[in-house]
Amino acid sequence: MTRIRLEDIAHARSGDKGDGSNVGLIAYTEAGYRFLQQELTAERVKHHFSTICKGSVERFEVPNLKAINFILHDSLGGGGSESVKTDAQGKTHGQALLRMELDLPAGLALADLKP
Repeated sequence: MTRIRLEDIAHARSGDKGDGSNVGLIAYTEAGYRFLQQELTAERVKHHFSTICKGSVERFEVPNLKAINFILHDSLGGGGSESVKTDAQGKTHGQALLRMELDLPAGLALADLKP
């Protein structure tokens, strides 16, 4: 089985609102989006951010953009003005999610998910 990083098939944008961060992952291709729909669950994202995300993770699909948006609740230690964290704004969470690795199912090649 082949493991890939999400950065191989998508790009990301992230930011913050209060004590939560918002991470949007945008697939390069329709096949990549379908793969993300099936494999990138809120539970997997919660596990990936387990050291910083103390609350729940919500997932929202945005098919017209080939995107999936995640809200990481209680992930910023109180938010920008309250937190003692080095990065309490969530701007780096998109890059952190792109480092996540997933297994490609049999019959699917990385080339199918790239532009």
